[in-house]
Formats: sequence, structure tokens, C-alpha cells
Amino acid sequence: MHLATWIGCRATRALALGLVFAIAAPQIVPGPANPLTAGQAAAQVADTGTQITVSGNRRIEVATILAYMQLPTDRPVTAEDLNGAVRRLFDTGLFRDVQVIPGPSEVVVQVVENPSINVIAFEGNSKLKDEDLEKIIKLRPRLPFTRSDAEADAQSIIEVYRRLGRYGAQVEPVIIERDENRVDLVFEISEGEVTGISSIDFVGNERFSDRKLRRVIETSESGFLSMLFSGDVYDPDRLELDKQLLRQFYLSRGYADFTVLSATAELTPDREDFFITFTVSEGEEYTFGTMDVQVNARGLDPEEFRAALPDDLEGDTYNANKVEEIANDLTDLAGQRGYAFVQTNPRADKNTEDRVINLTFELDEGSKIFVERIEIEGNLRTLDRVIRRDIELVEGDAFDTRKIRESRSNIRGLGYFRTAEIETSQGSASDRAVLTVKVQEQSTGSLSLGVGFSSSSGVIGNIALTERNFLGRGQIVNAKVTAAGDTQIYNLSFTEPRFLDRDLSVTAAGFFIHDNRTDDSSFTTNSYGIGPRVGFPLAEDLSLSLKYNFVTDNVSTSGFASPLITRDQGKRVTSSVGYELFYDRRDDKLEPTGGYVASFEQDVAGLGGASRYLRSRARAKIWQGFLDDRVVASAEVEGGALVGFGKDTRVTERFFLGGDSLRGFRTAGAVPRDSNTIATALFGNIPVDDALGGNYFAAARFETSFPLGLPEELGVFGGAFVDVGTVWDLDATSYTF
Repeated sequence: MHLATWIGCRATRALALGLVFAIAAPQIVPGPANPLTAGQAAAQVADTGTQITVSGNRRIEVATILAYMQLPTDRPVTAEDLNGAVRRLFDTGLFRDVQVIPGPSEVVVQVVENPSINVIAFEGNSKLKDEDLEKIIKLRPRLPFTRSDAEADAQSIIEVYRRLGRYGAQVEPVIIERDENRVDLVFEISEGEVTGISSIDFVGNERFSDRKLRRVIETSESGFLSMLFSGDVYDPDRLELDKQLLRQFYLSRGYADFTVLSATAELTPDREDFFITFTVSEGEEYTFGTMDVQVNARGLDPEEFRAALPDDLEGDTYNANKVEEIANDLTDLAGQRGYAFVQTNPRADKNTEDRVINLTFELDEGSKIFVERIEIEGNLRTLDRVIRRDIELVEGDAFDTRKIRESRSNIRGLGYFRTAEIETSQGSASDRAVLTVKVQEQSTGSLSLGVGFSSSSGVIGNIALTERNFLGRGQIVNAKVTAAGDTQIYNLSFTEPRFLDRDLSVTAAGFFIHDNRTDDSSFTTNSYGIGPRVGFPLAEDLSLSLKYNFVTDNVSTSGFASPLITRDQGKRVTSSVGYELFYDRRDDKLEPTGGYVASFEQDVAGLGGASRYLRSRARAKIWQGFLDDRVVASAEVEGGALVGFGKDTRVTERFFLGGDSLRGFRTAGAVPRDSNTIATALFGNIPVDDALGGNYFAAARFETSFPLGLPEELGVFGGAFVDVGTVWDLDATSYTF
């Protein structure tokens, strides 16, 4: 007869927990006799006659151990049962060692409990607070300690530091043994330095230069200056976004076969920098071919939708953004006809020989799904309503993937979050959907210091403190001090970008300006006031701002000023209302290489105060890039008019050109001047040459910027410019003593 004998052994979770030998013997051979410890206890498995004796336990009850073992109660215990019981005890994480010694009618289970955690501490961390680290780890005081769990928590901390750009961070869990089988767990942290980006290279690009593509992506090189001011670091999530941006860039320029073959980030041996390489396949450039509509939804007239297709795109460079725009227009047209669930899917037929893409827009009647609930996760600081107001859908709306994409883009555009995603899951029924907005917040406050030099003003310095998400409400608070030569400007502003949760921006601002013009106009002004403003969009690229200014100007002269300036001495209050129209079609808001902007503004003074005038100003500027946008040319025209009502205009109200506004001329160097007055003093006659300003002005500026061969991160480029301008007309050109 073959009987089984269990041979007890030490084991870990990753190793076999015992050995089973089949031997020929008339009876079971008992294990070695061991005296039971103080923690021993015995129990009998019902109806089997087998007695289980547990020893070594201190904190964990025998009943709990037996429950974990799950031994059978309706038949004799086998070696396989004991093997599974030991495995289950190890899986609990409560025991460091388990031995099972079988006998004819008794099984002895000897356990060594894992120590319990007394306290958890962190050392060496300064970038992350202890309370933030406690949220990352899973171990807690009074839970059993295991080395594997501690190592897993250490790795979780390292991952968070990597998200902050610190890839050299190291975390070591250390235990300090205490009495009663307890330990203190200390995570010793070396945060390391911020891991920057040494270089970004592209392989396979022929149509566009590396410089152009670097401006497309979000990731940027961490050169000398950028490390000082911007602190750009490597982020794997941003790298995925960069791949999408590159694809969108090429698809909008006709390269329908473009793919990103790989995007690799190689960490240097010293773990201080990354080398990032994008390998791309550009493919050929395609043009638009024919367009047609196929309606698969009952009740819609195909001819009506064909008439909505643009008829001037055939032969133009293919643009995926334009295709999406057309599809959205067709979907909106179906919605206007009462078909809220129609989906427009563009089907592209590529003719690779002629490099033409023919399009068929298929209108399909989708299943009717409604938004049941919108949940927001990860916003520890930002209020829910700040995020909800940028979501294009509300509970009860029809499910619309286009609006979901727009909502995600809106939330990302806020600048409050490192990442922002919208996930969709089924709701309480098949026709209900739950939208979950998951965000990861980032710092929204900034302190900036700047210093520069201007040929017209000398040394320029400024300090600005900005909070773009004040109290998590999405409001903007800005305080700025600027000193430029003899001019000091103090600004304080508060902006509510979505007043009453509408697409309405409201700004309250106050300022103080000290402007010493004694070098060119023999007067000094101290101005202070308030300037509330309301802005809102009129169209996709057109916005309107309404403004009010209440300003007090105090003009003082040096005593040897032109009589046309002396008469303006003293304090004057100006109360004015105005508006500004702004049209923006630039391809990039910071460094445009194409497109244009245009603006027109007017201010009317006379609603209280002493000033009475209408001041108008218009401006337009266009950019064009050449040689893969390495050379950028721009042209700008600007003009203004000031009309006084019932009284002469004041020197502080008129237009001045020179310095930064007309390069090549000194400040106020291109305006009407009083060069005839001779002031008499004790030590002789002093000629006066004061700039008076003018009621009208016109200017044109032409500029070309080009690379100098210096490293791009220095941000230094060459430039050539031509400025022309004139200021004319005064209400009074003579005076009588």
C-alpha cells in the first residue's frame, strides 16, 4: 500500500512549499517531535479525527489561521490539502515562514509572523511632502511588513518622481526593529536633479527642417537658457502627444501617408539628460480630388448635403483639418434638420499614382445614446464647475464624440492640468453613457524676473507674480512692476475668464505710472487709475473687448518747457469708454511664421472728467516664412487719429512715435516739436526743443529675421528692418505771452 508523508520545509511565495514522497509502509511515519511554543493552540477538523495544532502565532488567532488554511472537514486531510493550505497562508502576507509537520492523527503547523509596521517615515524628500508620499504608498502602520510590499512602494515613489522629471531619483526602504515583533519603516529618498532634454532629433524628414518640427511638438530642448527660465523636462505622456501633433501637422499639409515610425528617449549614463529621436516617414504630398455625399439615414436629402460641400478645394493641397471641418458642418446640418444622432464619416480614396484623394462623406444614423452622468476625478484643487463649464455636453445631452474631443481640448487648453482625458463607459442602460474626466493638476503660479536693454530706454527690468488658477476657481491674479529708464509702471489685475460660467471675460485692473519725459519734452507725469474690461468672442477668430478707464494725470514741467506743454500743467481726470475688435489668424501665437492679425479700437472721453475727445487706432500685421520657416518676414501698418471736442487736446492724450514704436529714432523723435521757444534764466537764454505729439499718425514696419548659426536654445536670431512713420497736426501751433 502506498501512503504519502509530508516533509516540512521553509519556503517563500516564489518557491515550492513542500515535497511529497510515495513510500511503501504499513503506517504513517510521524514528523519529529517539537515542543510547542507559548502561542500554540489546537483544533480538530470536524468529522475527520485529524487534530491541527498551531504554534508560533502571537497576534493572529488560531481560528483566523485555520480559516486561511481552508482544510476539508468532510474527509481525511491529504498532502495536497496541506500543500494548498501552506500556500494560502503565505499569500495572506501575514507570515514570514510556515512549517507543517504531519502525524498519524495530528498535524502541527508552526508559523513565524511577519512583523507589524509601527510607523512609516520619509527622509530626504523636499520636492514632495510627506502627506503626498503617504497617498502614493500602500503600506500603513499596523499592517504586516513584507520586503516585497516595501520594494513595490519604493518603486511607486520613484515613478512619481519620474513624472516630475527626476529620473535620477532613488528610494531605499529601511527597517528599524522594535520590540514585540514590530518595525519602523523609513523610505530614504535621494530626489536627484531634474532630468532635462539634451537634444531632439528627427530622422526621415525631408520636407520640413528639424527646427520647424521642434516648434510643432510640445517637448523642447533644455539648453542653457531654457533650463534657467522654462525648466522643460522629459515627460512620456507629452512624447505621445508630440507624435499626435506631428501627424496632425503633416496631415494638414497634404502628407496623408505620414507615420511616426518610432519615438525613443535615451537616458544618458549620468541620468541627467535625455536624447530624444523621432523617426518619421513623410510619404508623398496629396491634393484634394472630388467630393461626394452618401446618405444612409432615412429622411435626409442627399442633394441638400452635396450643396453644402465646398466647390473650390479640388486641386488644393490636402488638409485633414479641413476634412474634419467639412464633416462637422455636415453633422451640424443634419442636427439642424432634427437628426441629432447622425454621424458623418469621411471615406478617403487615395490615388497613389496621381497623388489625389477623393472623398466620400457617409452620413450614418447612429444608435441613440445619451449622457447619463459626468464625473470628474483628480482635481484636488480646481473646482468641478471650472472644469464642467469647458465640457460641451451636460447630463441628458445626446452622446457626441466631436463635442467630447472639443471638451478635452478645452480642458487641456486651460493650462491647469498636466494631463486631461475623458473616458466613456456604459451607464445604467445600454443607451446611457457615463463620461469620466480624469485630470492631473500642475502648478499654476509663477514668479518671473526679467532684465534687458533698450536703445531708447536703457536698462529695463520687471518682476511679475501671476496665479492663473486663483483658489481653484480659474481666475487670474497678476501683479507686475516694470522699470524702464525714467519710467516706472505698477500694475495689479484680476480676471474672471468665464464670468457667470459664460464665455465672457471680465477684468478689473489698477495701475500707477511715473513717466519722466524731461529729456525730450520737459515734463513729468504721474498717472493712476482703474480700467475694467469685458471681452467675449464674436466668431472663431474674432473677439470684442469693451473697456472703461478712469485716469488721473498730473503733469509738471521743469520750468523751461514749451508754452504748449506748460498750459497742460496740473491734474486732469479722464473718464472714457471704448472697445477693441481683434482678428487673429496666426499659425502660432508666440512665434508666427504665417497668417495675420488685425485690430481696431476707439475710446471716447467725456463721461465725466475734464477730457473730451475721440481717439481711434487701427493696426494690421502679416507674417510669411521662407526656407522651411528659417527666415520669417513680416509687414505691419498702423495709424491713429485723435479728435478733440470743444477744447484742445492735451500732451498726454496725443500720439508719439520713436524708440520702440519707430526704430532708428529716439523716443518721441518723430513728432511735431517746439524748437522756437527761448526760455530766459538768470544765466542766459535756454533754447527749448520739446516733443509735443500729434493728433494723427501713420507708420509702416518691415522686418526679416534669420538664423545666425548659433545654438537654437540661445534664442538669438539676426534681423533687418525698415520703419517709416509720421505724426502730424496740432490743435494749436502758436501761442501768445
